[in-house]
Amino acid sequence: MTLHDFNNKGKDTVKNALIQCCGSSKWVNLLMEHFPFPSEQKLVEQATRIWYEKCGETDWREAFTHHPKIGDVDSLEERFSETKHLAGEEQEGVKTATKATIQQLAQANTDYEQKNGFIFIVCATGKSAAEMLRLLQDRLANQPEEELHIAMGEQQKITMIRLKKLLPDADWSIFSGSQLTTHVLDTSLGKPGQDLTIKLQQFLNGKWQTMTQGVTNKDGRIADLLPPGKILEPKTYKMVFDTGGYFQQQKITGFYPMVEIQFTIFDDQHYHVPLLINPFGYSTYRGS
Repeated sequence: MTLHDFNNKGKDTVKNALIQCCGSSKWVNLLMEHFPFPSEQKLVEQATRIWYEKCGETDWREAFTHHPKIGDVDSLEERFSETKHLAGEEQEGVKTATKATIQQLAQANTDYEQKNGFIFIVCATGKSAAEMLRLLQDRLANQPEEELHIAMGEQQKITMIRLKKLLPDADWSIFSGSQLTTHVLDTSLGKPGQDLTIKLQQFLNGKWQTMTQGVTNKDGRIADLLPPGKILEPKTYKMVFDTGGYFQQQKITGFYPMVEIQFTIFDDQHYHVPLLINPFGYSTYRGS
């Protein structure tokens, strides 16, 4: 379906389709004020602006309720039949998970919901069950206020993916990926730093708070640190690299338990903040 095809459908049909992308009624209603959509770029711009500037905690939490728990097959079948074709594809990695991993996911989900008041939200596309379990266990250490904003960003990633699936024949060349990227290289091994937790933080309400979080892949990268279309405000941010945990996994004693890099965003250009590490040193620079 192209955007032109989508614009020629009835308002009720379009509205129901958008609800499958994001379950916030406010987001859908405000986005429908711009229907028909003049271009894919305008659709993405309005969808992003409304989510970040017009929606708030109540709307974010409402959207979270439209997702099944990670690995919860019964929930997917019973409560979310309208979106199970989308959520099922997004949680493809769970299908090959071991029973032990599924049980650990279930328990961690319960712990997370009890602590934060909403289920664990993660953009699961392309992630294995083990990777999602690692992310879930990492994020259990965050404060509820931080998790609300992390989950809100993950919802936006999911929304953008579902919009592309909704309009597979549209022109999505406007997607340029995350504005901020990183790459970890272990110079002691000459290999990418895999399975290293990274947090992106902003100074908010008098303290540093995590706004997004991920774990590096086999290439030492996090491909979707920020949702497509999300542009950071010009100010100073901080990336926190869990180097201690990384070296501990390898049973190596490292000198730096954590590496924190502060940097300043000046404009809407792409920013790349790499980290070169070894057990007794590190360096960074602005990459391209």
